[in-house]
Order: sequence, then C-alpha cells, then structure tokens
Amino acid sequence: MPGRFSLYQDLTVEENLNFFATVFNTTIEENYELVKDIYQQIEPFKKRRAGKLSGGMKQKLALCCALIHKPSILFLDEPTTGVDPVSRKEFWGMLKKLKSQGITILVSTPYMDEASLCDRIALIQNGEFLTIDTPKNIVSQYQNKLWAVESDEMHKLLIDLRSDERTRNCFAFGDKIHISEKNGKLTVNYLNTLLKEKQHTNFHVWEIEPTIEDCFMQLSQK
Repeated sequence: MPGRFSLYQDLTVEENLNFFATVFNTTIEENYELVKDIYQQIEPFKKRRAGKLSGGMKQKLALCCALIHKPSILFLDEPTTGVDPVSRKEFWGMLKKLKSQGITILVSTPYMDEASLCDRIALIQNGEFLTIDTPKNIVSQYQNKLWAVESDEMHKLLIDLRSDERTRNCFAFGDKIHISEKNGKLTVNYLNTLLKEKQHTNFHVWEIEPTIEDCFMQLSQK
C-alpha cells in the first residue's frame, strides 16, 4: 500500500475492490471476513467514486484492496500521512487486529508516536540505520537525564538553552522544549537559576521520561 493514493479515482469503492480481487484471482466474498471490519466503515459509500472520498476513507479503501487477496506480509508506506487524528487512531486499531490474524506488517512512518506502537523499530537517517530494537529497549538506552521546559517566550527560551555550555541536546516538542544534560552537570536548580538570570517569566522545569522521538533526536546528533 503506497503512501500516495493510487487507486482508480473514477471507479467507485465497490468497483475498485472488485477490480483488485480479480487481479489476484479471488473475489470479495472469498476473503470478506479479512476486510469486513474495515470495509463496513466505507460500505455505505460503496457507490461513491474513490476520488470523492475523504483522506481517511481513501486509506481504508486502499487497505481493503491491499488485503483482499489475503497476503502474508503487508507493506505500508506512510499510510496515515495527511489523515486526521481520529482516522489515524482508527487505522492503527485496524493494523493491530490484522496482526492478531497472523499478518506480518511493515510500516514506514514519520510519526514517532506511531512507531512506538510497533513490535520493533528501525530508526533511519539519510538512508542509514541508527538503531533497530523494540520500543522499550530503544527508550531504555537513552543515555542522559531529560527535562521539559516552558516559559512565556518559547523562541528566546530555545536560544538561551541551546547556547548554554551544559546543554547536550535541545529541541522544540510541541508547546514545550526538551533538553538533555551533558556530563551530568545540568540540574533542575541550575536551569531555574539560568532562566531567572535570562529574565524568563512563568517558566516551569520538570524531569521527564524520553520518547522514541527523543531517542531519534539524540541518535541523529551523533
């Protein structure tokens, strides 16, 4: 299943599924149980042309077409890129159920929260593997303490933290900044003192557990 929607947009939902079943010398009826839970969500629109579907519905149809011949391995290329958060969650729920049916699933994704749902993760940068392991093992190998920091002036905060000699890595994560120590010299007390000296207001510093994204950012800096 490619990242870009590649089904026939001028064919209906039903026509696309029938076509791909025919290509693999099977029928919808023969493997309906495999796609039933997914297809039932788009079945009310089976007469609608695929090009008129929403992003989430297109991905569900594409998944049905990829599964209709009952493959032993399913390759998914960034399947939820451009899909709304609710549809993303539903999609991964479907993948979890497919896995329980004995299908091996290989997924590429730019979303680290999705990667953490997998049994094993390969983190890649510039075509090279940074690490391959289970999500739990990757997180356990994070080498430094990590803090989340926020203040009224986030851009200034990022510059001030990055310029400090005790900082190892410092990156924006949503509405917070994650900062890791260098040689055990960075502490909460030190950060509080530093931010006061830099005249930050309403700042908050607390220690956090690393995520897969934190691990990727650290590994990519080596």
